[in-house]
Amino acid sequence: MSAVEEQMMELKRRLARLLVEKSYREGDFVLASGRRSDYYFDCRVTALHAEGSWLIGTLFNHMLKDLDIKGVGGMTLGADPLVSSTTVISHEQGRPLNGLLVRKEAKGHGTGQYVEGLGNFEAGDRVAMLEDVVTTGGSLLKACHRITDAELNIVAVCAILDREEGGREKLREAGYELLALFTRAELVALAR
Repeated sequence: MSAVEEQMMELKRRLARLLVEKSYREGDFVLASGRRSDYYFDCRVTALHAEGSWLIGTLFNHMLKDLDIKGVGGMTLGADPLVSSTTVISHEQGRPLNGLLVRKEAKGHGTGQYVEGLGNFEAGDRVAMLEDVVTTGGSLLKACHRITDAELNIVAVCAILDREEGGREKLREAGYELLALFTRAELVALAR
């Protein structure tokens, strides 16, 4: 393992500990998909924490380092802090990526658009999509459709947590390969 890979693994361990402390709860929960689960993962708490935001932005930038992309996007509200931290760190690292935020509903005034930030892109630009948690992949696919409707080319879809509940397969069927920082087992193991 190279020195950079060792450093990234240490950052991943730090993020796992923070996520388990702030965002991961075991119990009986109903998810946005309607499914029941024995755990709940609210990534926003960690993504809005100063160190958590820095770790997420740094690790997503490392994940995307070999891709020729102009920016990153995601569905509001969950992806807002992910997009922000990734764009800020990208600028700091000298490889600036612009951000896109996808609305759940079209803006009710002005241009009525679904996607914010398009003024920093041109048709055909390559982007990566970011998501906090992938369960069924439904909200991520909805965001992807809005981005492709805006004539941008999605070359990667990335998540902090893959719940391994069918989302990866659903995304693959749509032509996207999911890159995730953690599965539940990896998250819990690395947090120890």
